[in-house]
Amino acid sequence: MTPFTAPLDDILFSLEHVAQARTIPDWDSDLAAQIARHFAQFAESEIAPLNAPGDRQGCRLQNGRVRTPDGYPQAFRRYADQGWCGLTLPEAFGGQGMPGAMASALLGEITTGACPGFAMATGLIKGAAQTLLVSGSAEQQARYLPRLASGAWTATMCLSEPGAGSDLSGVRTKAVAEGDGWAIRGEKIFISGGDHDLSEGILHLVLARTGEMSEGLKGLSLFLCPSQDDAGNRNAISVTRLEEKMGLHGSPTCQLRFDGARAELIGEPGKGLLGMFTMMNSARIGTSLLGVAHAARATDIATRYAAERQQGGVTIDRHPDVARMLREMDALTLGMRAMSHLLLVALTDPGRADLVDFLTPVCKVFCTEGAIEASNAAIQVLGGYGYLQEYQAEQNLRDVRIAAIFEGANGIHASTLTTRLLRLKEGKLAEAFAVFVAGLAAQSPDGAALAAALEVWNGARAALLGSDRPRESAHAFMQLTGTLLFLAAWHRLYAVSGHAADPARLERLYHHVRRTCDAKIVYWASLCG
Repeated sequence: MTPFTAPLDDILFSLEHVAQARTIPDWDSDLAAQIARHFAQFAESEIAPLNAPGDRQGCRLQNGRVRTPDGYPQAFRRYADQGWCGLTLPEAFGGQGMPGAMASALLGEITTGACPGFAMATGLIKGAAQTLLVSGSAEQQARYLPRLASGAWTATMCLSEPGAGSDLSGVRTKAVAEGDGWAIRGEKIFISGGDHDLSEGILHLVLARTGEMSEGLKGLSLFLCPSQDDAGNRNAISVTRLEEKMGLHGSPTCQLRFDGARAELIGEPGKGLLGMFTMMNSARIGTSLLGVAHAARATDIATRYAAERQQGGVTIDRHPDVARMLREMDALTLGMRAMSHLLLVALTDPGRADLVDFLTPVCKVFCTEGAIEASNAAIQVLGGYGYLQEYQAEQNLRDVRIAAIFEGANGIHASTLTTRLLRLKEGKLAEAFAVFVAGLAAQSPDGAALAAALEVWNGARAALLGSDRPRESAHAFMQLTGTLLFLAAWHRLYAVSGHAADPARLERLYHHVRRTCDAKIVYWASLCG
């Protein structure tokens, strides 16, 4: 088994020098480094040892309640007691008030790298808290935020239903006003952490219909549906099924039935999807970093193995084909992390909202597909041993495969990018992206090459705007956009490589990326028209 080691130097370099996190209000570079090192030590010693045993044991449904793998509840309690659940939540509600990028860039990636199943239990706390801060009343914030900050409660996002997964206009779960609250009746599927034994309670954020089916999305409202009341009495929510999955065995994925469950409206009636988007976008950015974590783990497993495995009198990392795979995995990991960190920093600036809306689906798609590619390559590097459980390479691939599906299937994001985001606000989102890439080109010592790639993208954009069948080019245009963003991130990495622990590594990888991405950009652009 390859022990987990958090890639701290790469994470901190990317945050500080590539994404310039110091521009975030209240960002403290020294404090961020201290937090990262402290949490990495905790993750390596307390969370990572749960990964392989938790995968083998999985979750169990006993007497209608979910039990997580051995050691998960104790590790989660230590995680919560150290204050990690509330790292970025406001101090007024029991949090520590740190910049949100810390939780995503540091905790999110490191926890996922250590144990993806465990990371799923913590991943939605931040998004639920943000939803409360944006859409909740003062009373709702005062009641629920301290519970989330302390880890006494975790959270879920209840959207999908049988027959209504990606198409939320088909949601049939119904909310009816009863007394001074609401009662929810219906069934939700694919609910991560729908029930478990980690926290005292769970706050379900439920999308339910308050209008007629004919109203489609306009008839949906968002509700806070607690698993239990203040006295500990269970709400009318039951687990009808615990899903048996390809991966993420340590994370319970439940089908839930709401039988008149008590709930309260959050935000305005009929605007539930708008409120839920706060949580969904947080989850999509988190999924990008989930991809980074899996790619980093795959690269570490493969690199360590190849440096020790002898064949033909030399270690196999000297064999050209293995060296090629290791190089591509390393380049993917560093570039995807840079993309995600650039997005995180942009997220802190209200004036860059258009850019964030454009970058979010692009990062989600590119980083999840890149993670699958890197995880698959790790198995190839290890050969027969990669197919065994011993090194955890096969588990890494099983665990990451869902990332291209949840938080919006990648094909749907591609379609949305091509048909909606290109045209939204008279093209302002797409133009914000073009300006962003042009800015990175201006900072690069090799900026003319990036500017030329941007011109190719602009040509494809113009072709799609003039097309009456843009969906047919959705996949190609998403691949083109993701590749351009990846190349732009690598131009930024190259520009600041002198600050890295190993500048020569970045310079070698940059030239490899240039050669491969230039060709890919021309190819994908040729399919957009």
